[in-house]
Amino acid sequence: MNDADVSKQIQQMVRFIRQEAEEKANEISVSAEEEFNIEKLQLVEAEKKKIRQEYERKEKQVDIRKKIEYSMQLNASRIKVLQAQDDLVSSMKEAASKELLHVSHDHHVYKRLLRDLVVQVSIDSADLPKFYFGITLTSGSYCCSFGMIYKNISHCHVSFDIVLMSVTICVAEFTLKEPAVLLRCRKDDLHLVESILDSAKDEYAGKANVYPPEIIVDHQVYLPPAPSHHHAHGPFCSGGVVLASRDGKIVCENTLDARLDVVFRKKLPEIRKWLFGQVAA
Repeated sequence: MNDADVSKQIQQMVRFIRQEAEEKANEISVSAEEEFNIEKLQLVEAEKKKIRQEYERKEKQVDIRKKIEYSMQLNASRIKVLQAQDDLVSSMKEAASKELLHVSHDHHVYKRLLRDLVVQVSIDSADLPKFYFGITLTSGSYCCSFGMIYKNISHCHVSFDIVLMSVTICVAEFTLKEPAVLLRCRKDDLHLVESILDSAKDEYAGKANVYPPEIIVDHQVYLPPAPSHHHAHGPFCSGGVVLASRDGKIVCENTLDARLDVVFRKKLPEIRKWLFGQVAA
């Protein structure tokens, strides 16, 4: 083999090696391009997923804030409604309290009322009245409330229909079966109370079938007077009496204000149902 053949063969081998190298380089380039595209696509999808998750989180936060704001506004509206209802009920009670002040203006009727308050007699079912007030009895640390009859309340020309509507008729019980009781009243009512003590004791003794009790009028401590412009914010009493045992362990508050408080609490669900169409929970 001469030099020309050797050179030709070498050139063929060089071309073959170069071709192999170029093909290998192309394969590497294509593979790298594919891997790059795949990696780029994965990174893009991962970032898209992060962005979607972030916006979903923000959307949930916005929904939660909207629900919280709606709930707060709803609660505020409910509170306003309840406050308006309470204000209306309170104004009704205040109006009834003002009407109570007129009871003591008619001395004839009020005198009979004071006697009934002192006696607290049991009433036969045939003589049950149409309306009644409440009464609070305290004995030591024990306190209870029950109904107390006032037979002639309709004669006082006082409009208590708002507070006393649909009142259930009940029978009064003797509350202080004591041989001697202490009586407190307003200073303005002292002469009326003293004028009915004898008849009250006799009536009590006849109804309870006991000896007439000793009723001691407290001349040292009086119940607060009726409200006035000078004492608008101080303690007041619209009328009635307070009876107590000698040892002070049993106290029966028979004031008109105490009766109104008890019956108002008792009939409050019916008042709310009558005013607002439903009983408040």
